[in-house]
Amino acid sequence: MTTFNEKDRIIGSAEYNTNFWNVMRGGRYAADKINDGKDVSTGGYALPAASDDKLRKAIKRESLFRNMATVVKAYNGGSRIFAKDCDDLAEWVPENGSIPIYDGMDDFTRYAVEINKLAVFVKLDDDFVHDATFDIEDYLTSRLAKNFAKAEDYGFITGTGDHMPKGILSPTDGAEAGVFTNSITYDAVIRLFFSLNEEYRKNAVWMMNDDTALTLRLLKDEAGNPLWNHTNDTILGKPVVISNDMPSEEAGESPIVFGDFSYYWIIDRSPVSIQTLKEKFVTLDQIGYLALEFLDGRLIRRDALQRMMINITD
Repeated sequence: MTTFNEKDRIIGSAEYNTNFWNVMRGGRYAADKINDGKDVSTGGYALPAASDDKLRKAIKRESLFRNMATVVKAYNGGSRIFAKDCDDLAEWVPENGSIPIYDGMDDFTRYAVEINKLAVFVKLDDDFVHDATFDIEDYLTSRLAKNFAKAEDYGFITGTGDHMPKGILSPTDGAEAGVFTNSITYDAVIRLFFSLNEEYRKNAVWMMNDDTALTLRLLKDEAGNPLWNHTNDTILGKPVVISNDMPSEEAGESPIVFGDFSYYWIIDRSPVSIQTLKEKFVTLDQIGYLALEFLDGRLIRRDALQRMMINITD
């Protein structure tokens, strides 16, 4: 059985890279040469290390969350690992005084990190795949990155934890309810701002969809001053991030989340793997590519994000 370190070395080699992309072009003669990179549970082959790095960077460019969250690579862990979080210590200590490092020894919160599978499927015409001038790596990287990023962001917002990450809107593991209101008002937004602990406000951003953003753009105080700064698209000095995976202003929903998204952790669990599906599409003169990403995500400090809850009224 190939160990993780051995597999890491293999997929990082130039020989594996060459043979992998020959297989992606439909070259069966090269398949035996990349068997050490095969995932027996999925039938796919691990992306070459350089291509995996290229894809990760492309996903980040397309993603909202990967540019705000903390991304951790945990390729060498079991099917379940535990992330731990605690309050850091910074304290003035008198000369010869004791340093209270032991006070926090048991101050850990454990979070189970799973391996969730995200699948993306794309097709290419044979004419392109077999054209030596066609850069299949660049093309697949671009297509996969857009699809992975879109699906990831959806999961990081709405994920239930059932074969997917736990999103920021999870009622038990997501953002805390900072404000309850019957509708989005100027005062409710101000209250939401101050519901977030001061330590999280420095790097805080607002997240909402287009409909909510339009509502906030029109809000004014009693003196007629707008809430939204139209010069730099900020609210109370904090940037606004638009995601249309966020819900609109409806009873029981959370149309606005405010806080420091770096406390949302994205844990990549293994390199992306790709499987070719030529037989299924041969009559269409196409090759299918099934790409699988293995990851998890969760908020490790609930109080770092606060959400506005719209009351359910009769």
